[in-house]
Amino acid sequence: MINLTKTIAAFMFLIGMSHLSYAQKAKKQNNQLANKEAFIQELITKMTLDEKLGQLTLYTSDMSVTGPVMRDNYKQDIISGRCGNIFNAYTPAYTRKLQDLAMQSRLKIPLLFGYDVIHGHKTIFPIPLGESCAWDTLLSEQSAKIAAAEASADGLHWTYSPMVDVARDPRWGRVAEGSGEDPVLGSAIARAKVKGYQGSSLKNKESILSCVKHFALYGAPVAGRDYNTVDMSMQNMFNVYLPPYKAAIDAGAGSVMSSFNEINGVPATANKWLMTDLLRNQWGFKGFVVTDYTSINEMVNHGNVANEYEAGVAALNAGIDMDMQGAVYMTYLKSAVEKKAVKITDIDAAVYRVLDAKWQLGLFEDPYLYCDENRAKKSIMTPSNLQAAEETAIASMVLLKNENKILPLKNEGQIAFIGPFIKNKRDLIGNWSGAGNWTQASSLWDAVVAKTAGKANISYAMGANVTDDTVLIQKMHIQEFIDKRSSETLINEALTVASKATIVVMALGESEGMSGEAASRSDIGIPANQMLLLKAIHALGKPIILLLSNGRPLTLSWENDHIPAILETWFLGTQSGPAICKVLFGDANPSGKLTMSFPRSVGQVPIYYAAKHTGRPFDNSQKYTSKYLDIDNTPLYPFGFGLSYTQFNYSNFKLNQTQYKVNDTIVACIEIQNTGNRDGYETIQLYVQDLVGSSTRPVKELKKFAKVALKAGQSKQVCFKLTTDELRFYNANMERVLEPGTFKLFIGKNVVDVMETTFELSGQ
Repeated sequence: MINLTKTIAAFMFLIGMSHLSYAQKAKKQNNQLANKEAFIQELITKMTLDEKLGQLTLYTSDMSVTGPVMRDNYKQDIISGRCGNIFNAYTPAYTRKLQDLAMQSRLKIPLLFGYDVIHGHKTIFPIPLGESCAWDTLLSEQSAKIAAAEASADGLHWTYSPMVDVARDPRWGRVAEGSGEDPVLGSAIARAKVKGYQGSSLKNKESILSCVKHFALYGAPVAGRDYNTVDMSMQNMFNVYLPPYKAAIDAGAGSVMSSFNEINGVPATANKWLMTDLLRNQWGFKGFVVTDYTSINEMVNHGNVANEYEAGVAALNAGIDMDMQGAVYMTYLKSAVEKKAVKITDIDAAVYRVLDAKWQLGLFEDPYLYCDENRAKKSIMTPSNLQAAEETAIASMVLLKNENKILPLKNEGQIAFIGPFIKNKRDLIGNWSGAGNWTQASSLWDAVVAKTAGKANISYAMGANVTDDTVLIQKMHIQEFIDKRSSETLINEALTVASKATIVVMALGESEGMSGEAASRSDIGIPANQMLLLKAIHALGKPIILLLSNGRPLTLSWENDHIPAILETWFLGTQSGPAICKVLFGDANPSGKLTMSFPRSVGQVPIYYAAKHTGRPFDNSQKYTSKYLDIDNTPLYPFGFGLSYTQFNYSNFKLNQTQYKVNDTIVACIEIQNTGNRDGYETIQLYVQDLVGSSTRPVKELKKFAKVALKAGQSKQVCFKLTTDELRFYNANMERVLEPGTFKLFIGKNVVDVMETTFELSGQ
């Protein structure tokens, strides 16, 4: 009894101490906040106008064959306080040298270092479009967390990621950098990425500041041509394109990058409705907004301003805080203040937001916090980082076709490996690989040699260059990777190798430079010279496995009709080779699902699953309905599609009820069974259709998804909870409404292969 009394007393003491500790922490936090505001405001009062504009100026570092270098005039700008931020500068030693310059300035305000850490820093993960096909937000968060740890160890504070632009036109090269065509999945990945980069606190030196881009609508350029205009209804904007940006902001993203395009006739960089009314006033964003590269200057080309002076005034007054590389703020805003075209209070507010980010990162406490060379040696490209990259690469691959279960390969017989991506390392890490070193990537050939040693006999032929288009070769600057022999010679060599094999593995597709920024394509098929190779090998009558390397959906109608197995591998990063090899030989089971629809022909573009009904919906027996004369309306591979080496059966689909009222929760359950003989993952997708709305509604909208692991023969019940609030949409009056009526609910393995039921929503 005495022991029990002592235990209770001790427990109550600990509770009291925990409350005291919490109160002390809250008081300390409030003091820190007060100190931060007082510190920054006092600092601003000490700053000259030039020094203030310096904090709103972002300049680039350059790279030479000997490493990173800084222009002499930029060095002087840093020392004089006329530049407070640098991008494209990394490594602890180099950023320390630049920070030394800042410490020579009058007020010793530390520099902020930013960089394009898009899908990994040194350890490169799959391109974002590929990673999104894993449908795994924990993997997305993990890859961002590892990227942040490596980047921060390498002297960086800030990444220009995540790109959350919804994209429905595969001609646009930057689809590679986003998460596909759907706003719900895109929002989930946006939240995960922000959390991964920033962690629970930017004070943690393994975290970096995220930057949501490109705000807004950049993923919908007319004709799929990069930097082109965007023309969109407000309804489409709010229902489809804006949600991922909002999700990232709600997740705490510290910065936002403006987009190059216009919105409602006004370039984003001068769009006050977008940057101030929506982003700050409605969404409550507290961080800073940076332009994309020279986008203030480029407004002169847009034609909404006459010169760069007017461009700078328009950008600052719209709510743009930082000028990337254009030097417009530094050059013109001093005059604009004198002419009262901009308010000094608006400049001060922008400066405050930039200094606040530096405070949050701990740079005022220690400007050299991220300049630790010992940490860099221990934190970059570690075995655990490489393992995570390989696991993510495996989860990102999508099995598009597997006729007669030709995959996985047996490690026996004579296997020919043919194509420009078998031994290629340069393209493995993809576009926007930043600080990644392609020479450190693991090729497919190296992995296959190790896998087949003493077992299968393997042979190799390049067969074709990535392209024979000399203009494209020049644009991509890939002359050094071109085999100078003729296409005929390369194909004949491949035919000789393939003729001796029992099965042929061909790796074809795009080079990394054929997608990404400034890499739009009007023809999104496999390049013509590679198709000649593929058709020549196919004529031998050998079974072929096609591995695709690409940064966008491709048109693959001929390939789908003639090739028995097709595996989408994207650009998988540093560990591409081992990851592909494991899937090829069955050491890993593919589980990826497409996040962009693959068109049958470029003539179908843009094509996406969440289209709307027309007044004359498709009817093949009626001429005057919405269809093509020469091709089916449907995509070749639909959104959410992806095969496995095992099979999954869906059954017992049911709702908790069929009549719902406002504020009710819809619970939809289904039983999934792995009916094959291999363990695997399945991503279950839930879609909804609002049958009658005051504004027309899409034929299907993704609302929920879940990825589950199932051992061979295992069954699981998967239940989704859907609130009625998730059925809201923006109507023609731009009101976010919930309307009563009949809804269809679908659950399945992709947007087409689904089970369905209906439910009613009443107004009360």
